Amino acid sequence: MSLTGPAIALGALLALATASHAQSPNLRSELPAEELDMVTVFGESESDSITQNSFPQAVEGTKIYAGKRATVIDLDALPKVQANNYRQALASTPGLLFSEETTPLVSIGYRGLGEPHRFQFMQVLKDGIPIHADPFGYPEAYYTPPLDVVDRMEFIRGGGGLMYGPQPGGVFNYVTYMPRRDKAFGFRSQNIYGTDNLFSSYTAVDGTYGDWGYYGYYNHRSSEGFRNWNSDYRLDGGNVKLVHTISDDTRLIFSVDLYEEEHGEPGGLTAAAFASTPEMTTKLHDRFRLKRYAASAELQHKIQEGTELSVKAWGGYYQRWSKRQNGGGFGTVPAAANNNIENQQFYTFGVEPRIRHDWEAWGNKHTLSAGMHFYYCQSPRVDMRGLTPDAEIGNHFILDSDRETIYGSIFAENKFTFGKFSITPGFRLETIQQEVHSRNFVAATGAYINEVGKRQLDVQPLFGLGMAYDLGNESSIYANISQSYRASIFQESIVALPGSVATDAEPGLTWSYELGTRGRPVKWLTYDTSLFLIDMDNRFGTTTVAGATVLRSVGRSINYGWDAALDIDLIGLTDRLAGRGDLERSSSLNFYTNVSILEAELYGGPNDGGSPQYAPDYMIRTGLIYKYGDRVKVGFLGTLVDTHNAQDNSNPLFEIPAYMTWDLTAEVKVHENFSVMAGLNNVFDESYYARVRTDGIDPAYGRNFYLGGEVRF
Repeated sequence: MSLTGPAIALGALLALATASHAQSPNLRSELPAEELDMVTVFGESESDSITQNSFPQAVEGTKIYAGKRATVIDLDALPKVQANNYRQALASTPGLLFSEETTPLVSIGYRGLGEPHRFQFMQVLKDGIPIHADPFGYPEAYYTPPLDVVDRMEFIRGGGGLMYGPQPGGVFNYVTYMPRRDKAFGFRSQNIYGTDNLFSSYTAVDGTYGDWGYYGYYNHRSSEGFRNWNSDYRLDGGNVKLVHTISDDTRLIFSVDLYEEEHGEPGGLTAAAFASTPEMTTKLHDRFRLKRYAASAELQHKIQEGTELSVKAWGGYYQRWSKRQNGGGFGTVPAAANNNIENQQFYTFGVEPRIRHDWEAWGNKHTLSAGMHFYYCQSPRVDMRGLTPDAEIGNHFILDSDRETIYGSIFAENKFTFGKFSITPGFRLETIQQEVHSRNFVAATGAYINEVGKRQLDVQPLFGLGMAYDLGNESSIYANISQSYRASIFQESIVALPGSVATDAEPGLTWSYELGTRGRPVKWLTYDTSLFLIDMDNRFGTTTVAGATVLRSVGRSINYGWDAALDIDLIGLTDRLAGRGDLERSSSLNFYTNVSILEAELYGGPNDGGSPQYAPDYMIRTGLIYKYGDRVKVGFLGTLVDTHNAQDNSNPLFEIPAYMTWDLTAEVKVHENFSVMAGLNNVFDESYYARVRTDGIDPAYGRNFYLGGEVRF
């Protein structure tokens, strides 16, 4: 594609930055430099706008990050991300593949380890608490918090399995805002309007009065969608967080989430239909509804200097409901005059105590982190057949299933420190008992077939080793070798859905190897680069044997490559080249780029020698972000993804061609209490898609815009 448009936009942004820097006052202090004690920030209120370091400290709270490839994604570095646009939110993070779709739900994959659908190969947390429907039996994150409430996102590769348990794709943790402490009441309301009747509203109040802090928000987002019909959505969510400071060493955090969402599913397209009319709708009546009500409590207690305790407890209700017309898609069977209605419910409870203790030996301070995790889920599922394409109530049963998960784990890591070098061995013992009891019926008639039940116990030890060497100047070398695994899920090797045959395949075990270096040696330069290899054995999939769909292990994949991320403040670099040193300045122009190079191959099984699904050979993200104090932010953000396939068997129907998109976003503080925001997404109107499923191609959004404002005090 022509690069003329991006070049013009980049040039305009460079000119803006140069002009403003020429007028910026020199804020360098004439006072002598004074070295201050380091302060580690574990969370912040939304009244703060300081961009946090891209890398966590070696030890934060009760967790050890030393020797792990961990990235902090701070959204304060960007103009405010609107409508949960993860293409922009992940701009600076290599290796994560955002699978864009028509619905407001989120699908993200990592290094070709499996289908990105609903984060299913990653562990997804909110403030350290799992938010999958069931992290083990049904690991799909239909709910994700609005990015407006997210202080930062932590992405932990490799060793994340030792910190939080499965999955093999690492850990994605949303850290939400804490109440402000500088006053008793604060208010913020942001309202955005955009293409296809987009309306997004976020209103929050927070503050601290005496020993109590509070943060509450209400979020609404709705749109008609860009497809011809049935691509509308509406979501409403809210949260109340209370923080009770008992003493300088002890506090309690209570949180309640309420969330409901409904959207249309306009159906997939063939390649010919996409080429002619990408906004076409093929399913007029398919709908999806989600409800999630959850509560949590956390005790944070500093027992003594160097010893901290954290205890989290949570529970909630989760409902996933859908109705989908049968037939259509890539198959030869035309759309039928009936549908399937699926209702899954999840009643969950969990508790996790963790402790961290610093101890001294051999002239150095070392750190032990250990804990336990208990989780329980009761999950009924009912599938029914509707007699019309738009039926809301089924005429007869297809499946009636009761499912149960009981999970327990113990884990420990110890960071041994010897001067600038640290080595962190870790261990985790996972125990999962899953039980499924199902009654099956003939889909067409509702005639009873049989009743099946199974209980499965998996015990999985995990080991890992992390190493780090401090190079000084906020730079280090790190290495990690860690195990993780993909637990057996309800509808695979436990009890298969009707029409499939399950086998007794063991959970998939993964070894991850990573060697890299990262740092911020000067104020205007941040880098992180690594070589990696991921060996994922016992991948689960489907094959056809004697005309039957068989769920079983389909072999092993070895994925290896190179990740790199670079961020340079061009104004800071200009000052350094001009001999002005690292000045304090009011403006910055950050050129960022990150690249992921991936080689992935399947070994054994029916697709031996092929490439895994959603494993592009390369992904590149690059662009410019201009800031003028806390008053102006402008971003020009680009994403380039190579050709890849949505199935392990490289079926040409599921090929995803390479694509490149650019977004232009801006945020301007007009007054201390008022800001305006605007954006043009997919600036050059790239026609592409990033997701293909069995019902066809799910087209990505063409050029669209938004405009809005925010009031705060």
